[in-house]
Amino acid sequence: MNPPAPPLLALNNLEVVYHHTVQVLKGLSLAVPEGRIVALLGSNGAGKTTALKAISGLLPLEDGTIAAGSVLHRGEDLAGLLPHQIAHRGVFQVREGRHVFEDLTVEENLACAAYARRRGAGALKPDVERVYQYFPRLAERRKGLGGLLSGGEQQMVAIGRALVARPDLMLLDEPSLGLAPLLVEEIFQIIERINRAEGTTILLVEQNAHMALAVASHGYVMENGKVVLDGPVERLRQDRDVQEFYLGRRGGRRTSYREVKHYKRRKRWLS
Repeated sequence: MNPPAPPLLALNNLEVVYHHTVQVLKGLSLAVPEGRIVALLGSNGAGKTTALKAISGLLPLEDGTIAAGSVLHRGEDLAGLLPHQIAHRGVFQVREGRHVFEDLTVEENLACAAYARRRGAGALKPDVERVYQYFPRLAERRKGLGGLLSGGEQQMVAIGRALVARPDLMLLDEPSLGLAPLLVEEIFQIIERINRAEGTTILLVEQNAHMALAVASHGYVMENGKVVLDGPVERLRQDRDVQEFYLGRRGGRRTSYREVKHYKRRKRWLS
């Protein structure tokens, strides 16, 4: 029997500190198999976005450092590399809040991702046209300025830039943030299509647990800088704590995550 293939991405006992004093990640470990979508769930402040920044090399921009542990992409430790070096190795982050260039057109925004392409990636135009196939609305707005787009259209541009970069690992940070429910559903359908059609591995940070668990194959739940629960999404959907804290179900009625006190969650996670 052949041993299982190593994961495309592995975080091993990762510790991250901001401003040399504030520890945010406390021994975080997770694995992302190649070709899969993996969801990273957790409340605000759990450390999800920090984990993505540790992978993509953005921590120094906020006076953050990896104090211990490793970030392995295809067995190579990314810790200490600059963001553009990590992007050239096939890792591209779509940041929370979209961050489009407001004074550039849609087409120019997409072309900017060419800096992240690896050598031998081929001509740019076919990749831009492929983005328009996934997002026909952008084809209609290709000459429109990024700052005049709706929030949903800007999210499409942000994901489109990642496609143009041709990564093997896409890091998506809260793609549903601030979007109407129907648009959220459309965005997640396209994320799933990209994973299937392009073979792009995706690590998805998302507050909308329903949508995240609908497209992912495996999920991790973070609390206070480390993983407290993980497993196949089918098992997570059946977990009592996940149902109560993230899917809004308690004793036959729906509830919000904020109704559950932190100490009660901690007691369950650690039991």
